[in-house]
Amino acid sequence: MAFNADRHVHILVIGGGAIGTSVAYHLARDGAKDVLLVEKAQLTHGCTWHAAGLVGQLRGKRNLTRLMQNSVAVFDRLEAETGQHIAWKKVGSLRLAGSPARWSEIRRSMTQAKSFGVECYSLSADEAARHFPYIVKDGIEGAAYIPGDGYIDPYSLTMAYAKGARMHGARIEEGVTVEEIVIRNRRAVGVVTNAGTISCDILVNCAGLWAKRVGLMAGVPLAAGVVEHQYFLTEKKLTLDPGLTTLRDPDNNFYLKPDTGSFAIGGWEDGSKGCWRGQPPLDFGRELFAPNMDRLELFALPAAERLPVLNEIGIQTVINGPIPVSFDGEPIMGLAPELDNFYVACGFTAGIAASGGAGLALSNMILHGDAGMDLWPFDVRRFGAVQAQGRYLEARAIEAYGAYYKIHWPGEEAHASRGLRRSPLHDTLARRGAQFGSKFGWERPNWFAVEGTASTEQPSFEGKPGWFDQVGEEVRAIRERAVLIDQSSFSKFEISGPGTQAALQRIAANDLAGPPGKAVYTQLCNERGGIEADVTFIHAAEDLFYLVTGSGFGVRDSHWVSKHLPEGVKLRDVTNRFATINLCGPRARDILQSVTDDDVSNAALPFLATKKIEIGAATALAVRIGYVGELGYELYVEQEYAAHVYDTLREAGEETGIADAGYRAIDACRMEKGYLYWSGDITPDYNPIEAGLGFAVAFDKGEFIGREALARIKAEGVKRKLCSFTVDGFAPFHGGEAILLDGKVIGSTASTGYGYTLGKNIAFGYLPVEFASHGAFEIEAFGKTYSATRGPRTLYDPRMERLKA
Repeated sequence: MAFNADRHVHILVIGGGAIGTSVAYHLARDGAKDVLLVEKAQLTHGCTWHAAGLVGQLRGKRNLTRLMQNSVAVFDRLEAETGQHIAWKKVGSLRLAGSPARWSEIRRSMTQAKSFGVECYSLSADEAARHFPYIVKDGIEGAAYIPGDGYIDPYSLTMAYAKGARMHGARIEEGVTVEEIVIRNRRAVGVVTNAGTISCDILVNCAGLWAKRVGLMAGVPLAAGVVEHQYFLTEKKLTLDPGLTTLRDPDNNFYLKPDTGSFAIGGWEDGSKGCWRGQPPLDFGRELFAPNMDRLELFALPAAERLPVLNEIGIQTVINGPIPVSFDGEPIMGLAPELDNFYVACGFTAGIAASGGAGLALSNMILHGDAGMDLWPFDVRRFGAVQAQGRYLEARAIEAYGAYYKIHWPGEEAHASRGLRRSPLHDTLARRGAQFGSKFGWERPNWFAVEGTASTEQPSFEGKPGWFDQVGEEVRAIRERAVLIDQSSFSKFEISGPGTQAALQRIAANDLAGPPGKAVYTQLCNERGGIEADVTFIHAAEDLFYLVTGSGFGVRDSHWVSKHLPEGVKLRDVTNRFATINLCGPRARDILQSVTDDDVSNAALPFLATKKIEIGAATALAVRIGYVGELGYELYVEQEYAAHVYDTLREAGEETGIADAGYRAIDACRMEKGYLYWSGDITPDYNPIEAGLGFAVAFDKGEFIGREALARIKAEGVKRKLCSFTVDGFAPFHGGEAILLDGKVIGSTASTGYGYTLGKNIAFGYLPVEFASHGAFEIEAFGKTYSATRGPRTLYDPRMERLKA
C-alpha cells in the first residue's frame, strides 16, 4: 500500500543536536540534494546544550582515532567556512597517571599514538605542573600531553553545522516531532509528524536521547541507553591563562575544562542512574535532574585533592542531565540491518568531540556506500535485539558509564548482568573450573582454573597475567593430547532453497562448487575487494548450507549475505538450535572413533569434509575443521543432546588425558598457526591478497563480488603485506604497538599473543612491501623496544601435516 504524504524529501534526518546537524552539513556539502533535518524542539535541546565540549583524539583503535582526527580537521576549518564562531580552543590535553598501573595504560596509549600518527608527549610530574600549574604533583607517575586536543562550545558548534548545512542547500525545521515511521517492504518510506506527513528515500536517526524510541518506531532495536551525568561549574574567581590546557585525571575520576574565570569539572561515577530504560518521553526537553550530591562527591572530593584551589572557591552550578550511553559505551553507526534505507548515528557519550568525523563518515556511507574507513567498533551490527532489551541495556550502560575512567586491562570483561545466555554445557564446565567471559550475551569459557594451580584472573599490562601458566597447560593439551572446547556461542545460519549454491558462489570469494559433504573457509568481499566477513560455509545437503561465524559477528555477516541473496533463497538463524563442541588434538580421532560406529578415519572423513555421525546415543554433524591447527572436529549437536555428547567424549578420553580448554588457548594456538581474526587482522580496509589469503580466492570459478578488484590488485601487486613477527621469550604486546625499522615507524601491530609451543611472542602487522623483505625489526611497547624477527606466516606445522593427519 502506498504512503500518501504531504510532501517528499530525498534524505530526512531526525534530530538537531551536534550529530544530526553534522550529518546534514556533510551530506549537503558533499552534494546531496533535498536534505531535510527535523528537530522536535530547537537545535541543541536534547543533550548537546549541556555537554562539556572536551575534544580528545586518541582512541584504542586506529580508525577510531582517525575519526576523532577528522573531527578536529572539521573544527579547524568550520568557522572560516561558515562565518559562525565556534569557540574552538586548541589548547591541548593533559592526562595524568596517579598509579603505576595507570602509567602503564597511558604509556601504552602513547605508543599507539606514535603508530597512529597522533602528536603526543610523555611528561614528568614537574613538566605536567608547568602545563597546568594548579595541580598537586604528589603521586603523579607521569602524564601524556596531546597538543592537538582542546575544547569547543557545543551550542556554537551545532549552530555552525546548521549554518553550513543551509549554505549548501539543506533545510532545517524546528518544532517538528516524528510520531510514527511508516515501513513498506523493508524500507522506511516516510514519517508522520505533528506538522504533517513526509515521505523520503533515506531516513537517518540522529535522535540522540530519543534514538532508541525512534528506532522502535521503525522496528529497529537499538542498544542505545540513557544515564544521568553530572558536572559542576566553579565560581568565576580564577584568572586563567587563555592557553590553559584541558585536564584529565582518571585515577581521581574527573575531567576539567577551563571556562571564563572558572573550571567545569565532571566525572564518571559508579552507580549512576539509568533513565527511562533508554526511552525518554517525547515531551522531555531542555530539562535537568536535581543534583545528586552523594554521587557528585565521588569525583568532586578527589578533584579537590588534586586541585587545592577548589577548596578556596565554591560551586556555582551543578549540571545533572541525561546523556546517551550504548551497551558497550561506544557510539552506534551505520545502516540498520532490519531495513534497507534506515541509517543510525546515536549513542554518542562523547558526541561533541566525535561529531565532525562521525558526520563525515555517515555521509560517506549514505552517499558512497562506504564510511571511508572500517568502523566496526561503532557498527550498529555489532549489537542485536538481545542487547537492546531494557533492563539488560540499562545495566550495561550504567557499567560502561562508570568504567569510562577506570583502567582498561587487556582482555577485560564486563560484569553487569552476566549469565544471560548459557550453553547446555555451562554448569558442567563451571564445575570443572571454567572462568567465563561474555560475548553477545553468551557465557564462554576463557580458561579453566584447575584445582591445585595458583592461576587467577589477575590482569597485567607489562607482566604475565594471572592465567598465563594455566592457558599454557591448555595449549599443551591441545598440542599433545586432546581437548574439548565449548564453541556453542558461534553464530550459525541455515541458508536454503532452490539456487542456494549458485547464490553463495556469487557472494563468497572461495569455491563452493561440488556435492554436499564439505566445509569451505572463505572471505566475503565488497566490490573494492575489502574483506567484509571471514566465515565457514558447510554444505550439508542439496540446496542447504550452514554459515558459521564468530559469536559477535552474526548480525553483520548474516546481513551482508542476506542482502545479496536472490528471492527464494532463505536465511534463518539457527544459533540457538545447535551446540558446538570442538574435539581437537592428536588423540581426537582415537577418542571419537571409540564412541561411534561410523568410520571417522582420514579416508572417510578427511580435512574439510563433513559427515553425520552417531556419538554415543546421539547424532552430530562432524566437520573436520578448527582454529587451533591440530587434527580436530567441530561437532554440531542439537542443544538437548550436547551434554550427553560432551560426557561421552570426556569419559572416552580420560585415559588419554583429555582436558578442557577455553578461548584464550584458542587464540594462542591460532597465532602460532597464522590464522587471522576478522576485525583485528582483516577488515574491509584490507583485501585477501595483501592479507596472505589468496589461497581462499577462486578466480577461475566465475563472477563473485570483488573479483574484478581482486584480479586488478593481484595483477598490479599489493602496496602492503601482512607479516608475522616473533620476539624471543615474553613481551608485553597487546596490539597497536609501533613497528620500527632503523628507528622509524613503518607500521603497527594487529593481533599479538604468546606462542606457548614456540616460546616466543608473536605479532601480526602490515608493512609497506618495500620493507617486508627485511628480517630484523623492532616493536615498541611501554617505552621499550624489542628485537623482532619477521618470519613465515605459519610458524607451527607449516606443511599442515598435523592438521590433515
